[in-house]
Amino acid sequence: MRIVVLDPDKSQTDLICQVLTSAGHVCHGFQTGKDLLAHVRKDSYDMLILDWQVGDMDGADVVRRAREKLPENAPVMFMTTSSGEDDIVAGLGAGACDYLVKPLRRSELVARVQAQLRRAYPSQNGAEQLQFGQYVFETRPGRLLMDGQVLDVTHKEFYLALLFFRNIGRPLSRAYIHESVWIRETEVPSRTMDTHVSRVRNKLQLKPENGFRLVPVYSYGYRLEKLGS
Repeated sequence: MRIVVLDPDKSQTDLICQVLTSAGHVCHGFQTGKDLLAHVRKDSYDMLILDWQVGDMDGADVVRRAREKLPENAPVMFMTTSSGEDDIVAGLGAGACDYLVKPLRRSELVARVQAQLRRAYPSQNGAEQLQFGQYVFETRPGRLLMDGQVLDVTHKEFYLALLFFRNIGRPLSRAYIHESVWIRETEVPSRTMDTHVSRVRNKLQLKPENGFRLVPVYSYGYRLEKLGS
């Protein structure tokens, strides 16, 4: 999952991102609310973690404005000091799901983040079979079926298609697709991604008569659209 972190102390964002990256997530850290909101507007994230005392903005305002761009069910977790009872009340009142007390403990950070992500995205945590209309993804063997017939897709095509279906209607940036599917491959030519997207579109027959359409989003990435009722 992609997690965005806000803390005016860069050493804190670096520490949090190091811990969450080791746990298998993609993490981006920012020191100001304005920088974070600028990136949230341009890119896709699944969770927000922020220090309640940001500095350049009110914490509640950051949460409110970030939620306008985050997925509807994206969890928000905030951090405060042990003496910040007022912060805890304000943070939970602003719609945050949970909080952490500084100094952070690594194991607690991972456990609380994982718990929130499992609650927010149940279909992405441990499910062996996911169905979207006529498409069935069997995640354990990595097998994809359409109308009961097994499709001949590669490993990357499988996870690229699953990424699109898990985010129906949501524009996905090239950076998000790259980090989700190619993961440790630091440089992926643009044409490589475009070729894989084209193969997914053709192999899954993602066209209006089948109820789905996979379209480019100009200067951004791609979006899978579900058509009709």
